[in-house]
Amino acid sequence: MQISGNTRKLVTRLDDSVDYHLPIGEQTIPLNPLIGENLSLEFLGEIHCIECGRKTSKSFNQGYCYPCFRSLAQCDSCIVKPEQCHYFEGTCREPQWGEQHCLQDHYVYLANSSGIKVGITRGSQIPTRWMDQGASQALPIMRVKNRLLAGLVEVILKQHVADKTAWQRMLKGEPEAVDLAARRDELFEQCDQELAQLAQQQEEGSLNLLTDEAVVDIHYPVLAYPQKVTSLNFDKTPFVEGTLQGIKGQYLILSSGVLNLRKFSGYKLQLTCP
Repeated sequence: MQISGNTRKLVTRLDDSVDYHLPIGEQTIPLNPLIGENLSLEFLGEIHCIECGRKTSKSFNQGYCYPCFRSLAQCDSCIVKPEQCHYFEGTCREPQWGEQHCLQDHYVYLANSSGIKVGITRGSQIPTRWMDQGASQALPIMRVKNRLLAGLVEVILKQHVADKTAWQRMLKGEPEAVDLAARRDELFEQCDQELAQLAQQQEEGSLNLLTDEAVVDIHYPVLAYPQKVTSLNFDKTPFVEGTLQGIKGQYLILSSGVLNLRKFSGYKLQLTCP
């Protein structure tokens, strides 16, 4: 089978093992049946913006052309640092987009990917966000009224727990299981005064602690993890091939290295596989 087209981030579905599909051109290819098979991916030299479709010589922020990168709210720095959300200052790049995406309930969560981390996401992105990060366990611990508040809570909590995934460690194997509920309770106790002060500054009901949520366990379709993580990059090596040993997060784990397909969204690739 040989298929070519511009790609997007992997599509995931939570099952006994995460079910992965690759959008490429007009098709969406199931990837789980290809695990254990030899395949190749070749960059055909074209990049198209995942927002406007414009041909671009360089990709920005995982798939955008430069004009979109500069103008879209979803490419603003506050997406990476939600505590800097400036919608309420009247300076959002796209107020309507902000209303649809930032002025919605957000969840603060704990996840175990390369160890315990704190993160935030919209309710509509649960559990997609966790699968994209390669988390093996996840637990919502707070529901708040908007993205800015979620970011402010995250700033408080990350004084005591990491807020980033060590992706190389995540790709080397399954992390040791941890008691996320116990860690949640510890964090609430450690941050009690700061969280109470933040809540006092908001409308009643803006911050809600979640103590009855169940831990979500996530398993990935991986036959073998690499002992050494070698990152593959289409900008340096247009043609990659190897046996697909597994998929975790947004990474294909090949016998020749690991490939972050989300990073290359908008790239025109040719997939060759059985």
